[in-house]
Amino acid sequence: MNAQQLWAAYREKSGVAHDIYTAWAFGGDPDELAELVLTGKKSATCSLKYIYDLTGEPIPALGEYSVILNSRQEAVCIIRTEKVAVVPFCEVDAAHAFREGEGDKSLAFWRRAHEAFFSQELQRAGLAFGPDMKVVCEEFRVVWPPDAAVRKEVPV
Repeated sequence: MNAQQLWAAYREKSGVAHDIYTAWAFGGDPDELAELVLTGKKSATCSLKYIYDLTGEPIPALGEYSVILNSRQEAVCIIRTEKVAVVPFCEVDAAHAFREGEGDKSLAFWRRAHEAFFSQELQRAGLAFGPDMKVVCEEFRVVWPPDAAVRKEVPV
């Protein structure tokens, strides 16, 4: 199923009257991260603010919808942005790291994995990573499919 088909199914059942959404895949391992969203283990993500500045793309906004794609560009689910904050990388807290749902969900794991990922992204632009770089932290909830798991874990 593609993004348009999944969105049409959501619109029909939810009563949403618009077609305003973005479709994208997570960086790193899109399939694994989409699966974490579907199973309720991932309810947050983050990206470098620099990338938004470079591309001119607006940062996510409260209430926005996104169709999450896998590595084959197939639609997996629809999320709705619940919270957005722009903070220095070094100020991301353990609760956000837990909500990202990756690895052991610890802040230490989150920092190692994201520093490596962001360093790789920045290297392509000829830049170096720094702990004071701004990141866009986004929290979301799955709105479609309706049978997607609800996260039962509580952040530490």
